[in-house]
Amino acid sequence: MAEILALILKKGDPTWVHSSAVWDRSPWMETNDGLESALKYPQPRLMITHVPFQFFPKTFLQTKAKVIYTVRNPKDVLVSFYFFSMIFKTLKTPGSLQEFLEKFLSGNVIYGSWFDHVKGWMEMKGRPNFFYITYEELQQDLRGSVEKICQFLGKELSSQQMDSVVEYASFLKMKENKKSNYSELPADKIDLKKGKFMRKGISGDWKNHLTVAQNEYFDRVYQEKMRGMDTTFPWD
Repeated sequence: MAEILALILKKGDPTWVHSSAVWDRSPWMETNDGLESALKYPQPRLMITHVPFQFFPKTFLQTKAKVIYTVRNPKDVLVSFYFFSMIFKTLKTPGSLQEFLEKFLSGNVIYGSWFDHVKGWMEMKGRPNFFYITYEELQQDLRGSVEKICQFLGKELSSQQMDSVVEYASFLKMKENKKSNYSELPADKIDLKKGKFMRKGISGDWKNHLTVAQNEYFDRVYQEKMRGMDTTFPWD
């Protein structure tokens, strides 16, 4: 999503995404230097966050700033998070997948419970400055998704500019782009000998890792935690 927004902002021109690291053009709101990095650029600015809505600055609700919330099948989030935890040095070693599964479902991971995160942010649904989309939708129809995002942002792109956004926001292009694939992070942050930041970029990889018992256990917890949600996701 950070790549898509940077490309939309530049009307499909890939120069920015090829010359500036993703964490610089879309700085993390929860980091000490995030705001400083964001203010280097003129409005409209991009910022990214994993912060749950419950801890998000409430002053935001009085602004015209727009939020695009990207949701993904939590089973794929679990698997992706597991492999990410193996290479990102500031996170605890995940242990076995079963151990990490227990931590994930109980919310005992960085940024807390996936379930609380989704339910919290989805309280914004219906507000004119809030738009949500799933990772699965982006994969199935990237161009259609970009068109919806442009409409939400009030950005008009030509067909050629749209083609460029779709091309350079593809997983393959991002994986090849050293400014987007996190290969330029310092060695004290990430151990790329243990794996790549951009691993597969697919949906349903959880099927290659979770056992039948783990999947059934996950489903039980999911049904319990998400009871009462009035939103249906592609994986439901």
